[in-house]
Amino acid sequence: MIARLNLLLIGIAVLCALGVVTSQHEARKLFVELQKEQEVAKQLDVEWGQLQLEQSTWAMHSRIEKVASDSLKMRVPPQSRIRIVSPGSPAATQ
Repeated sequence: MIARLNLLLIGIAVLCALGVVTSQHEARKLFVELQKEQEVAKQLDVEWGQLQLEQSTWAMHSRIEKVASDSLKMRVPPQSRIRIVSPGSPAATQ
């Protein structure tokens, strides 16, 4: 009777040990995956910063003015042709 009880307790101890080993292995796998995802997040942050810098460069007033004058052959009109329209004037509703 005591031998059966000892075998049962040894079996339970072995199962518990296997459970601990399995859970530690799973935790290590998840930690490695977490580190990889954090590295991807860092790379995406760097790319986001580069894209913001590129967007601000493309939107610079001097660059837009240069493209308008060089590529589109646009020019600033003479002062006599410039008209300022206020929101309440009849010309603004047409």
